[in-house]
Amino acid sequence: MRRERLAQERTLKDVADAARISMPYLSEVERGRKEASSEVLAAAAHALGLGLGDLLSLAQGELTRHSAHSRRAVPGSPYNGMCLAA
Repeated sequence: MRRERLAQERTLKDVADAARISMPYLSEVERGRKEASSEVLAAAAHALGLGLGDLLSLAQGELTRHSAHSRRAVPGSPYNGMCLAA
């Protein structure tokens, strides 16, 4: 989500206001410190001009790239600290 927001050159406040969620909460979600509900994710996606499926697809791509990179960096590690929940 953060990568897309920054690509659009939008502030955290702008997206949070458009999604009608608090800026501190959106920040925590972006940093992976809070697990957002599907409703919150959908609101944030919509604020970014995306559908929820689009946002989840982008997240899957990030996780896939991270996973491939981590497997090369730490062979045999069953878990590399990344997860996706909706």
